[in-house]
Amino acid sequence: MSRSSSGFVAGLTAAALAAVGFLAYQASASVPDDLGKHAGKPSPSATAPRSPKEKANPAAVPAQSGTGQRVVYSVSEDRVWLVEESGKLQLTYKVMPGTVDPAPGTYKVGSRTGSVKGTDGVAIEHVVRFTSVGGTTIGFSAAVDGATPKPDPSKRTGGIRESRAHGNAMWEFATLGRRVVVIP
Repeated sequence: MSRSSSGFVAGLTAAALAAVGFLAYQASASVPDDLGKHAGKPSPSATAPRSPKEKANPAAVPAQSGTGQRVVYSVSEDRVWLVEESGKLQLTYKVMPGTVDPAPGTYKVGSRTGSVKGTDGVAIEHVVRFTSVGGTTIGFSAAVDGATPKPDPSKRTGGIRESRAHGNAMWEFATLGRRVVVIP
C-alpha cells in the first residue's frame, strides 16, 4: 500500500471516529439529567401487593397506585393501567416485561423516541422511558412487527413490550413528565 493510500485511509478512519464520537455526545446530551431518578419516595401503599379481590378484577385501577392522571405498571401481574385525571380507567392490558424490573415507586416519563432498535436488536416504536436500573433503561415500547416474545434471560433488557395498538395508546397518553407508578 502506498503512503498516500494509507494516509487517506487513516484520514477516513479519524473522520469516522470523530463522527461517531460526536453522535455519541449528542445522544448522551439529549438524555434528561433526572432519567432514572424517582419523582419521589415510594409510599408504603405503592409497595403493597394488590389484594386477591383486586387481582380477580384486572379492570379495577389498583387502589395503592395513588390518584390523578398516571400510568400504573404491576411488575407481578405484567399489566398496565392508563388512568385519567378523574381516576377513571382509560385502558388496561397485559405486557411482556424485559429481564430487568423497576423498583416499586413513582417515576416520571423522562424521554420518548418514535422509533429505534431495542437492546435485543428488534426494531421498536413508541418508546416511553421512565427509569433505569444498573445502566439498563426501563420503558414501554412496541415491536414494529407486533411480536411480544419472552426476552432472552441471558440479556439485560428493560423494554416492557406492548402490542402495537397498546403502544399507540401509551404514546398518546404518556407524555413527558407523566407520572408512572410501579407496583409489585
